[in-house]
Amino acid sequence: MTAVLMELSRILIREMNDYQVIELREVDGDRTFPIVIGLPEAQAIERRLQGIEMKRPLTHELMNNLIEEFGAELMSITINDLSDHTFFATLDIQRPGGEMLHVDARPSDAIALGIARGVPVYVEEHVLDEAESEC
Repeated sequence: MTAVLMELSRILIREMNDYQVIELREVDGDRTFPIVIGLPEAQAIERRLQGIEMKRPLTHELMNNLIEEFGAELMSITINDLSDHTFFATLDIQRPGGEMLHVDARPSDAIALGIARGVPVYVEEHVLDEAESEC
């Protein structure tokens, strides 16, 4: 399957709403890709973008710490499916020795984890097509 390199274009936080929106933009093209996420995930992404460090590790920092402690490295994030209006993603993690793991994750958590690391975010072409047809 073909994956398209995306970047975080913007994050819309409206604390009075139950949902927030992040928008990914195609790096070498014009397509955009909005994802509805929860307020805690939006705030985690915003904190990471601004480089705000917490006194104690929150969930995404904990996940990153675990990956590093096991000697692995987060290589990329891939949004790989859309089913019943729900997006699915993987954390693409390289273990010591080179084996690649693809760990199921919510896109919002994956992006929050990957933002601080500057890892690439990919969206499968078929997901972009399906999302566009749902709009």
